[in-house]
Amino acid sequence: MTYRRDKRKGSGNKTPFAREGKPNSNQPSESESPLKKDLKDKSSYDAFKDRNFGSHFKKLQKRNIDQNKKQVQNQPAEKEDKLIRLNKFLAHAGICSRREADELIRQGLVEVNGTIVTELGTRIDPEKDIVRYGGSIVRGERKVYILLNKPKGYITTTKDEKARKNVMELVAGACKERIYPVGRLDRQTTGLLLLTNDGELAKKLTHPSHGAPKLYYAILDKNVAPGDMEKIRRGIILEDGPAPVDEIEYVEGKDRNHVGIRLHIGRNRIVRRIFQHLGYEVIALDRTMFAGLTKKNLPRGHYRFLTEKEIGMLKML
Repeated sequence: MTYRRDKRKGSGNKTPFAREGKPNSNQPSESESPLKKDLKDKSSYDAFKDRNFGSHFKKLQKRNIDQNKKQVQNQPAEKEDKLIRLNKFLAHAGICSRREADELIRQGLVEVNGTIVTELGTRIDPEKDIVRYGGSIVRGERKVYILLNKPKGYITTTKDEKARKNVMELVAGACKERIYPVGRLDRQTTGLLLLTNDGELAKKLTHPSHGAPKLYYAILDKNVAPGDMEKIRRGIILEDGPAPVDEIEYVEGKDRNHVGIRLHIGRNRIVRRIFQHLGYEVIALDRTMFAGLTKKNLPRGHYRFLTEKEIGMLKML
């Protein structure tokens, strides 16, 4: 006999579900969690073998995006600080390194809006101010946003001393700008990874206090006990602090070792460590949604540039 949690505050009651294949009614229970509804009949073993989970959480992903939009609409617009240091602007434009840029500024070789600047630490607005060096206008580096569907076996880093395969190889030649991963996926984890040269956005999406929402499809080495699912819902304590999750549910139509989990925190190997803490091993982990972005029409190992609409959505999170 399996049970459904009664989510009414203060209630410890459990109501039995009918056995698999014999639902209690034709309509889902009002107290059934949204994630559980979204996981129903959304997966298959063949899809797992093909490493393609793009459609498993379609409804949940759309709901997350809609919720994000509503939150943004209800929040006052924040004034974004677009000013950056002049030496950083010159370095990103490919003129020289930051240290060399400081020397050019000291020598009075750089102009901002027609005025020679010699003060180190000068900040400019790259969208409004006109910077000249050697009599020519210096063009700022354009912002690039790339979404990659990471395959298994690649590490999330820009360089590796051991010469292991890394995600930068998969986006080599995509752009001339220097981009880097936002957050990390461990070597064995597959799924969505954002790469960009927008430092402000990257910091925002990975900040501990309001990290981007992420949805994972996990397959464990054994069935997950209902009691352990409840422990994860309530929040367990790891060696580096609490590990809260937004939602966790079994994938209906699959064995109880197939689990969907949604969370905001982005600490190192967090999903694997949550299950390991309770005695389970994650044998396959796929990130199917990141900050409202999904894997739709993005095969494993491929990448695409974000649309202006998607970029705007990320900046409003």
